[in-house]
Amino acid sequence: MDSIEEKITRVQAGEARLFSDVIRLYQQRIYLYCFRLLNSREEAEDAVQDVLIKAYQNIGQYKPQADFVSWLYKIAYHHCLNQLRRQKFQLQLRKLLRQDVAVNSAEQMVENRLFSEPVSAALGKLDVEDRNLLILRIYEDKSFAEIGEILGVSTATARKRYERTRGKLKKAIERKEKQLWARVN
Repeated sequence: MDSIEEKITRVQAGEARLFSDVIRLYQQRIYLYCFRLLNSREEAEDAVQDVLIKAYQNIGQYKPQADFVSWLYKIAYHHCLNQLRRQKFQLQLRKLLRQDVAVNSAEQMVENRLFSEPVSAALGKLDVEDRNLLILRIYEDKSFAEIGEILGVSTATARKRYERTRGKLKKAIERKEKQLWARVN
């Protein structure tokens, strides 16, 4: 069986049908990554389609010096980051126009409970870059070298940012747990 790098080289040479193998291999992983960043099933489904289309359209720009999976995650990260920025802008615009923001649907509330309440609340307090760093390291099991490649920073910088973010998350979880215990007692 051809390696992914060999398939990509063949896709770049014009064998477009082989890109379906790439989709089969990475669609679910990219979906889970987008879901964790966007926190919405529908938006993640749309995002994964957009990401794979962008990857196909820009396959000629991929250079084998970089790991293909990291290149694909980088596309997904930037796509999700742009999506989150658009959402933030739309939210600000609604507030400006004094429109009520829609309440989370029951499905979104269930999806939000995938994490325990303290962890979920703490993750919600992190900015998207910090959340992305944790997702890449913990859920996607990426090395610091891969994370650095995806984020466009050195391995050492990725490691330092991760340690700082982990510390922030730990403090936020501890605060939330104290609040929950105070309510219970």
